[in-house]
Amino acid sequence: MMTEDVLILAIESSCDETAAAVVRNGREVLSNVISSQIALHTLYGGVVPEIASRKHIEKINQVIEEALSEAKVTLDDITAIAVTYGPGLVGALLVGVAEAKAISFARKLPLVGVHHIEGHISANYIENPELKPPFASLVVSGGHTHLVIVKDYGEYEIIGRTRDDAVGEAFDKVARAIGLGYPGGPKIDKAAKTGDIHAIEFPRASIDGSEYDFSFSGVKSAVLNYINSCAMKGIVVSESEQMVSDVAASFQAAAIEVLVDRAIKATKAYGMDSLAIAGGVASNSYLRSEMSKACEAEGIKLYYPAPVFCTDNAAMIGVAAYYEYIKGVRHGLDLNAVPNLKLGER
Repeated sequence: MMTEDVLILAIESSCDETAAAVVRNGREVLSNVISSQIALHTLYGGVVPEIASRKHIEKINQVIEEALSEAKVTLDDITAIAVTYGPGLVGALLVGVAEAKAISFARKLPLVGVHHIEGHISANYIENPELKPPFASLVVSGGHTHLVIVKDYGEYEIIGRTRDDAVGEAFDKVARAIGLGYPGGPKIDKAAKTGDIHAIEFPRASIDGSEYDFSFSGVKSAVLNYINSCAMKGIVVSESEQMVSDVAASFQAAAIEVLVDRAIKATKAYGMDSLAIAGGVASNSYLRSEMSKACEAEGIKLYYPAPVFCTDNAAMIGVAAYYEYIKGVRHGLDLNAVPNLKLGER
């Protein structure tokens, strides 16, 4: 049993946010600094990996210094260094991993590599001290759509996943198609508030023999087909604010109905009384509302992080790293970026 405080300096650079945080004892965030590149990548309609990597190199020392300053600590107070080493963009990951290894070597501090998705799930621990495994988790982001049983800290069983597009990727592509631009998730969420969810009936995909798996390519294609059919009649969807809102609302309703249905079904089937949602799409207001209603109806406790902890951040990496650290997980200076790292792999 640990009696001294464990202070972890965490680094996250898996995509287009350069982030650093200091986390005490796995639950208390002393600082959480994020340098976002959204404005830069908006010019290109999505993340450009080479630009992301260069920006990480420019910003990483700055965000680490800021995180230490905000937490009112120095590297002398830090117990261990944590870093995301996968999955993600390989160039972006390498910047964070190289920085973490350099600090670990120079200061003789233990190094803990963290799985990015494990970080997203662990974000739920920050504001919910009562949340402990086992529980079910729905991970929804631009790169992942997973249904996971969290058996213990650091122990996961994936019971469902997307067969094609991640739900966040579908949001981005639909947003681009209706003229909303990047990043698609928040823009569709906002536009949908003034739209009619029943304006267009988009499909809800199910997969034979895989009741917990997802598919979002069909609903995305249905939206594109609808836009094209309107164009053939001389109607440009992107030029009508009401049509944009209706398409956004109808698409969002279709995608989220499937997420809610699968998550509730899995939580009940596996005998769990708690469900945590995680990842960038977990900040979607319609998903939170619909999932809250469904969980209340089924007597399931629902958890989700504050929006700042839903998107990529280092605080969640520090939380996940704490539980790895106290289990004795350590990585050497041969730690490398693993862009396609699977959840549960070491």
